[in-house]
Amino acid sequence: MMHRLLPLTAALLSTTVLSAAAADLPSRKAPTFTTVETWSPWMIRGRALVVVPQESASLRVGGVPVPGADVDISNSVVPELDISYFFTKNIAVELILGVTPHNVKGAGVLAGAKIGSAWLLPPTLTLQYHFDPIGAFKPYIGAGVNYTVFFDEKAKGGFTSFDLKNTFGLALQAGVDIMLDKHWGINFDVKKIFLEPKVKVNGGAVAGKVKIDPWLFGTGVTYKF
Repeated sequence: MMHRLLPLTAALLSTTVLSAAAADLPSRKAPTFTTVETWSPWMIRGRALVVVPQESASLRVGGVPVPGADVDISNSVVPELDISYFFTKNIAVELILGVTPHNVKGAGVLAGAKIGSAWLLPPTLTLQYHFDPIGAFKPYIGAGVNYTVFFDEKAKGGFTSFDLKNTFGLALQAGVDIMLDKHWGINFDVKKIFLEPKVKVNGGAVAGKVKIDPWLFGTGVTYKF
């Protein structure tokens, strides 16, 4: 009888020792995973843009200045696309793209004279500072450089040629994004571009500089990636 109890006793002791050893081992919890929200530096906007030139001119006919000669440049309403890249949450650069058509007429002593029409391609790059948000409001200011390309120039009113020279200009900017959620918002933006291209009419018979200096008033939709 005793020889039968010995193996059973040994088995019970072995089980007890293993259970105690297992109880002393550190417990392992199942790993938990947390979702980290990534920050994207990209933003795009689509705007409706009103372009309002603040024009004046200095013109010569046959090399002789014409006192009182001025120009009148039409306003324009166009779509605009801009792309922003944020180096930090406050510092960004913005590339502004669009084209705008304008008619040019005489003013002052040239009042009533049709001169020509042209399209402007004015890509503008600004460096911006975005202030810390005030609730949903995210205001910003910016300054940069504009390079305006004039194309499809057409002479009018009996003139045979009308040419505007491509030129650089300074750009200033202020605006605000009103964010509706983490991605979508409404944008209001104002820019001032200082632009003074050279102009030639009839191959240089009439020549000079035209100060365009437009205000650009825009509103549209913001999307933050």
